Amino acid sequence: MEPERLRAQALALGFSEARTVPLDPPRLARAAERLAQWAEAGMAGEMGHLLRNLDLRREPQRLLPNAQSAVVVTLDYLPRPEGWAEREAQRLSTPGAAVVSVYARGRDYHRVARQRLARLGEWMQGECPDEATRACVDSAPVFEVVLAQAAGLGWQGKNTLLLSRSGGSLFFLGVLLTTAALPATTSTDASHCGECTACLAACPTGAFVAPHRLDARRCISYLTIEHAGSIPVELRPLLGQRVYGCDDCQRVCPWNKFARAAALPDFAERHGLGGASLLELWGWTEAEFLERHRGSAILRIGYARWRRNLAVGLGNALGMSGIAPPLAQAIRAALVKALAQEEATRPLVAEHIRWALECGAEA
Repeated sequence: MEPERLRAQALALGFSEARTVPLDPPRLARAAERLAQWAEAGMAGEMGHLLRNLDLRREPQRLLPNAQSAVVVTLDYLPRPEGWAEREAQRLSTPGAAVVSVYARGRDYHRVARQRLARLGEWMQGECPDEATRACVDSAPVFEVVLAQAAGLGWQGKNTLLLSRSGGSLFFLGVLLTTAALPATTSTDASHCGECTACLAACPTGAFVAPHRLDARRCISYLTIEHAGSIPVELRPLLGQRVYGCDDCQRVCPWNKFARAAALPDFAERHGLGGASLLELWGWTEAEFLERHRGSAILRIGYARWRRNLAVGLGNALGMSGIAPPLAQAIRAALVKALAQEEATRPLVAEHIRWALECGAEA
């Protein structure tokens, strides 16, 4: 199979780039060892599945028997690249603004990328009927960044994300495992970060303990998405008004001046998530949450975690300098009104409401 024909088909399906790489057991074994050491140091937090699935990551043949190669694709997701970093910085400093990570404002990328990867696999099987494929998008246990770097799509930045000179880091990764023997596209392991440490310095919670080493337990994306329980009290003020994920390390990365616009309409903002207020989202009932986040990655955290995150954001808004007294009054009233109901049905949310009200009392 000619790599250029494969790449052309991937681009026709909406992917931004596609490269191929043979599955290299020593490379994957080294990646598995690094992941195990990181998780065993406690930095994975509650993500125990990373260790449980380590053998699958080390040996993709457990996911697809006789797999020999991988097709690695990227999918740009930024709706409006022009001035995006400035817009996000302004929202972070606007009292009462809800900050949702850019990638989560549209449709769930797992579905979007997996469907297109499956279609690419069907095309490949049409070209080579004897070969099998399996689509893997994020939730499948594969080393996406390791394979992408080996395929020549970029390098791992100091914030652990894949960086590309032509597109920064604002794209999703997908992997199509195949039993076909595909050649390696031009690759390089060279980093182009140089002495820059902007991403490390920008992290609000100091989650980067060293370049390329993230302590997930302090990461806002982990705390607002993966972490199921109470957010540590000492970290709550550092979340600011971020209620789902965090873009700060990408927002300051110089390479993201090359971030490209999403080619697919799936990643356009839905329900005003790019400009919604905390009070507006706080007012959603559970039925509204389920309906408005249908087909969204946000749906996976559930209503209770959504409310927990919003309560922290509202508390931090109360402590912001420059908050207008009417807004502060409205936030306090909304929190007080919700407290009794949440104590009876969602104690986790109630705990965070009480903390938010204490912030308001101190402001």
